[in-house]
Amino acid sequence: MSSFTPVISATGLYTPKDSISNEELVASYNTYVARFNAEHAADIEAGVVDALQPSSAEFIEKASGIKARHVVSKAPILDPEIMCPRLPERANDELSILAEIGVAAARDALAKAGREAKDVDAVLCACSNLQRPYPAIAIEIQDALGIQGFGFDMNVACSSATFGIQTAADFIRAGNARSVLVVNPEICSGHVNWRDRDSHFIFGDVATAVLVEEKSMAPAGHWDILGTKLKTVFSNNIRNNFGFLNRTAPETRDGADKLFVQEGRKVFKEVVPMVAEMIGEQLERLSIPAEKLRRMWLHQANTGMNRLIATKVLGHEPTPDESPTVLDVYGNTSSAGSIIAFHQNSADIAAGEIGLICSFGAGYSAGTVFVRKAA
Repeated sequence: MSSFTPVISATGLYTPKDSISNEELVASYNTYVARFNAEHAADIEAGVVDALQPSSAEFIEKASGIKARHVVSKAPILDPEIMCPRLPERANDELSILAEIGVAAARDALAKAGREAKDVDAVLCACSNLQRPYPAIAIEIQDALGIQGFGFDMNVACSSATFGIQTAADFIRAGNARSVLVVNPEICSGHVNWRDRDSHFIFGDVATAVLVEEKSMAPAGHWDILGTKLKTVFSNNIRNNFGFLNRTAPETRDGADKLFVQEGRKVFKEVVPMVAEMIGEQLERLSIPAEKLRRMWLHQANTGMNRLIATKVLGHEPTPDESPTVLDVYGNTSSAGSIIAFHQNSADIAAGEIGLICSFGAGYSAGTVFVRKAA
């Protein structure tokens, strides 16, 4: 029986320099709404076309808790004539944008762990929005970093990072690798319908990385992985149809069904109890009382969902210390959200204290990674 034990050695983060505030986003959106309603005034008057409703920063924050989001292409998103990222195509011999931000996050994680490329055996690119089917972004990141071994892409939407961590941990338990980089580059802005009042404010762009290693080689202050659990249940309540088989231009209203869509209330109603129950079952299996859970780094999708999930698990409404949020600054960054929360809110955890990294999203998919801070 294998005696190899996986741990988290370090995490890394890349944040795009540009950010869009709710106020900036609303000004752009409301300009678009006014132009649309004026252009279609006759049809609106005749009842043929529904008038679009303006938005407000207050509406966005109340609905989600989001105040801003980082993006890789700000000006075109805010241009009422475009309302879509514009990223120049790169030649095949240039590093792709997804690999570029993934490499930046990976280098941050490697530096924090004191690792070099020769120390890493594998790269997993685990994210929601891959920019091409092949060659794998993971292999491109692997090549850019100068890592030997292997790499592959995986997509489980917002749970991609936690699924990637368990996959990396399984490689280590089986003796197939000693050091695995799980990289989560998320350019969600390309899949958002910036003309949709109910969802245009949700997502942002970012990249994170998690270095999963065999315990005997891990640096001091690493995180023991106490247990992981994954769950999927098929649902169309969160869906994105855009891909290389259906190339409707995402900047047109006719292509709205090829972009991110969700039945938000159904998602809330169905996902919250599923995730809370999953966490509770895993706590019981690992013999961890809920009161011993020092911190929960939950998926950063919606403050209301996180509050209710944490309340169900802890038995009381969580404090910001028990369940920190990065939604206000980053927005929903899909698979990277819980990793950002962990990356930015874990330095104060003492040796022996236990925490939970948890994701949930489209699929439905959900993943838990229980960790304990080592000395």
